[in-house]
Amino acid sequence: MIARLSGQVVEHDGSMVIVDCHGVGYGVLVPVDEQSKLPVGTKAELHIAEHIKEDTHDLFGFSVKSRKMLFDLLTSVNGIGPKAAMAILNIGTEAQVRSAIASGDTKFISAAKGVGKKVAERAVVDLKNKVGLEASDSAVDFLGDAATTDEAVEALIALGHSAQDAAELLRGVDQLLSVNERIKQALRAK
Repeated sequence: MIARLSGQVVEHDGSMVIVDCHGVGYGVLVPVDEQSKLPVGTKAELHIAEHIKEDTHDLFGFSVKSRKMLFDLLTSVNGIGPKAAMAILNIGTEAQVRSAIASGDTKFISAAKGVGKKVAERAVVDLKNKVGLEASDSAVDFLGDAATTDEAVEALIALGHSAQDAAELLRGVDQLLSVNERIKQALRAK
């Protein structure tokens, strides 16, 4: 696994910079704002998130480790792949993205290319307490009356429902039933 690259920037190719490390050129996808900080001929020190699939092998690079860690958090959310995570990081600074997640600003997050309302809601629900900021009490107001700690809501979200839909499906279901039974009744009522 490649965790860090240190070398000279030799070329820019779209959203990718080519970093020469002792004669080997690595193509690294970097956030838009970091491209300007990496002109050709300068030394680059990048923290790397490596994503390997059967048909691709992508390297995503970040000049600061905290931004790479935020990228890793974003890719841990169901529905957010590495390219969507990079799109989210490209809509603002690291602090703005962390703040949007902690405050529940799904409109800001869904402004990223390829990120819809449902995925933005899922990002807030999954990450609001993990971004290193105090989560706003209203961060998950879009859930309605359902508590975010409700396992039935979380299970319905994992099944592909938006947080709002999950809360709506469970609205008329008896809270005293087991989690499994509540999920079954919510899906039957659908």
